Amino acid sequence: MRSMHRIWFKAIVLVAALWLTSSEVHAQEGAGPCPPGMGYYGTHGGIPSCGQAGNNQAPTTHWEDRWGAIATDPKKGTLGIVTNMSSQGSATQIALSECQSKGGTACKLDIWYANQCAAMVVGDTGYNTKAGATVDAAIKAAMKVCMSATGHCHAYYSACSPAAQVQ
Repeated sequence: MRSMHRIWFKAIVLVAALWLTSSEVHAQEGAGPCPPGMGYYGTHGGIPSCGQAGNNQAPTTHWEDRWGAIATDPKKGTLGIVTNMSSQGSATQIALSECQSKGGTACKLDIWYANQCAAMVVGDTGYNTKAGATVDAAIKAAMKVCMSATGHCHAYYSACSPAAQVQ
């Protein structure tokens, strides 16, 4: 009788151990969108963050600003554009230089923007530039100004300079 109790006791312990091990494996596998063996540390900027399993620290990442600029010489019709620059100064300088290299003699900076988008809208009697969170937002803002001043407005140029994730 005593040996029968030992066998049942060992069977119960074995089943309990298997059940606990199985629960840990399933919990680890379902812990986010990471590959097997990687730990999930949440999302950062909409991007899942995975790291070495058992490491309680999230990977160190940060965001760096990116700049864009538009420069023009309206009399000559030249346009200088630049995106994804690391500083406002370099963005404005390169946009002005590009305008001049295309034949502009009176190039001026129309707009600089950081971590967003910009658009140039042209109408019958002029143009304007606006920035926005998206290309659509920038075009919409520039169209609104254009339509209040002139007719036959259309988007001529648009681009974005989103912040860059750096590890």
